[in-house]
Amino acid sequence: MSDPVAEVVTLLKPRPSIAKQVTGGGQWQVERTELGSPFYCVLLDGVCRLTIAGEAPIVLHTGDFLLVPEACSFTMSSLEAPLQSAPPQRLETSPGVFRLGDPAAVADMRAMVGHCDFESQDKTLLASLLPDVIHVHGADRLSLLAKMIDEETGARRTAREVVLAHLLEVLFIEALRSAGCADAAPGLLRGMADPRLAPVLRRIHEEPGSGFSTSQLAREAAMSRSTFHARFQREIGTTPMDYVTGWRMALAKQLLQQKVPAAEIAERVGYGSVSAFSTAFKRYVGMSPGAFSRGETAVPR
Repeated sequence: MSDPVAEVVTLLKPRPSIAKQVTGGGQWQVERTELGSPFYCVLLDGVCRLTIAGEAPIVLHTGDFLLVPEACSFTMSSLEAPLQSAPPQRLETSPGVFRLGDPAAVADMRAMVGHCDFESQDKTLLASLLPDVIHVHGADRLSLLAKMIDEETGARRTAREVVLAHLLEVLFIEALRSAGCADAAPGLLRGMADPRLAPVLRRIHEEPGSGFSTSQLAREAAMSRSTFHARFQREIGTTPMDYVTGWRMALAKQLLQQKVPAAEIAERVGYGSVSAFSTAFKRYVGMSPGAFSRGETAVPR
């Protein structure tokens, strides 16, 4: 049976960027802006405050794990932040290890933090299906994974990049497993927590080449068309057919990168001819399948 959450994470292709250990003492604050990349943090000891643009401040305690699939800007600080006029104090004490705040103060916060990138050509669509913020208490398994990523990042072992890529996929999946699905923001997790919508989502992922329609999907969910359409949009944040098209195009992009012939792709993602597939792909992506396969830049949608 298809697992939509695992498929989305796999298609996102998270790849390592930065992993580091951070300690803090006294009053301290660090700010990052316009990252646009995933950020995660495991608080090993102490307490701190993390404020993400557009979100309410989050207080992290020992053992907490936080994942932000698309962190645009955020501030991390001691509970009592320094004055805005105070210069930031940040010192790299050894490779990959940073000290925040007064070096003479007792270190009362210790964390592992990391950034990564999504290599997917459709990361905007796929990341939009995930919660904006995942905050997990008592995350022993996530802490272990973050530690493994930190150790692997600092080493120069054989097949390091492959190991890191798989560890990041496991980290994302474990974080999504740990999130409260029913309480999540509209997206794939919330949809998979809905007993009527989850089978429909699995069907879309298992059989992208089927001739789906909103009416057909509504029948499979044992709901009226209008009720199904409203519930799907409320729980997942997009219409049923927009979701179907987005998933088909994400798969098509992956297959084009693998140099699969256009005729085979058209059949596998539900189009009756290469012409119909090319028209739909160009309308959705902003370029022809051939241009995409050659690595040309898409016209913004």
